[in-house]
Amino acid sequence: MSEFLLQGTGNEDLDKAIDVAGYNYDSTQDIFWSNLDSWQRKVGYCRLYDEAAAPLGMIMDCEEIYFQYLGQKWMIGLWKGQYDMVTGGEIGVYNEALDLKILGIFKGTFYQCASDAHLLQMSFTLKKNGKPLFTRSGKHWWLTGFKLGEFSQPSELSMDVSITLENAVMRDAFVAGLWNAGYTLDKLSKNGNTVSFKFGTPHTPQPLTRTKPTDRLIQWKNQQLCLKYQKLTEPFVLLPDKVKAIEEKAPKMSLKILKLGKAKPLYERYVNLIKSVISANQTRGEVLRRPLTTPVLPFGLQRLIKTCK
Repeated sequence: MSEFLLQGTGNEDLDKAIDVAGYNYDSTQDIFWSNLDSWQRKVGYCRLYDEAAAPLGMIMDCEEIYFQYLGQKWMIGLWKGQYDMVTGGEIGVYNEALDLKILGIFKGTFYQCASDAHLLQMSFTLKKNGKPLFTRSGKHWWLTGFKLGEFSQPSELSMDVSITLENAVMRDAFVAGLWNAGYTLDKLSKNGNTVSFKFGTPHTPQPLTRTKPTDRLIQWKNQQLCLKYQKLTEPFVLLPDKVKAIEEKAPKMSLKILKLGKAKPLYERYVNLIKSVISANQTRGEVLRRPLTTPVLPFGLQRLIKTCK
């Protein structure tokens, strides 16, 4: 029996709706988490998605770790923060980088989601002010967890992350990527091909759409939604009962529940445009695989990587 069937809500119709949205529900931890073959796997990743997040109500810290492996450019992304009505965290694995230029909108790199051949064993514990909210673990390309009705500032959250890379070559390339992103080697631990670290304050530049005035305004809205959800669902324990209460007392809010995490509105603005640009460039023979460059590493770093804890 699948993990989804074992951990569903107990309401078949609600379980189906959650599955269509790309998620499962863990009743033990009261969290939603992403399916392996959710629709999100078809849309890949580019920085444009992170720039679009804040205007759509998602105030997240982002951390993009770039490295080279198997002749390709890879990116492992970390996210934590407030996704409208949910507090959540994510680890995503991406490769097959392409140069992408959308005139007047975006110039950068587009990545495909990792294939089944490159799923990684990953885990993270999302903490709020040092106290665990939930833990996720599994072999995945997009390991996530989202807690409905929980309000958090991104600065309150941290992720204890562990990622098992495919081999020592990939492990060392990833560690070099962490170093280039600003992580010092004394903050990393290594056990075989597994690398562990804490994602707290981001080391890399955040989306330009993240500004103090807009963050304050959007987070005020998000907090009000969470407070209303908590008030309306306070008498209930089970998720189906909570959802039913919301449907009866706040039907507009109920529409938001299954748009948790990085839902379709985030991608719909751009994914068709991105696909059309890539298709047009392929027709003209202009799609370029992201060229590989030698990592910018100081003398002796490779030796230090081998000896980090």
